[in-house]
Amino acid sequence: MLRYDQTVATARTAEALAQGFADGLVATLRDEAFMHRLWYDLRSQALFEESFRADVLAIDESLERMIWRIVSRFGELGGTPLTVTSPVAYAMVDGLFQQALLRYLSGSENALPDLREHVVHLLSGLTQPASSQA
Repeated sequence: MLRYDQTVATARTAEALAQGFADGLVATLRDEAFMHRLWYDLRSQALFEESFRADVLAIDESLERMIWRIVSRFGELGGTPLTVTSPVAYAMVDGLFQQALLRYLSGSENALPDLREHVVHLLSGLTQPASSQA
């Protein structure tokens, strides 16, 4: 998470933040795929095993806060209001990441570049275009 805090702190434009965040997600997926695979397994197991739920919820909330710091800073840097809530933003980023992880583990050569592209595109879609602001 520190990798993303650095990105938030140093980005001077919305575009730089989006690129830095996307690059960070790609790097963590590539370098820590095994850990992420275990996370998704643990999160799924929490649906069946009550003893996992409190810890999984705590980790999930922490991840949501991290994503929200990035998304809200993206809106600030771009001077555009957000069109989603924190849980929705997290669900969308997490969904993209989980799909990319599966594709990466399956040997897809496009998994990482697609994740980068999709995250940048997603961030742009989470804010209201300047022309439609009242």
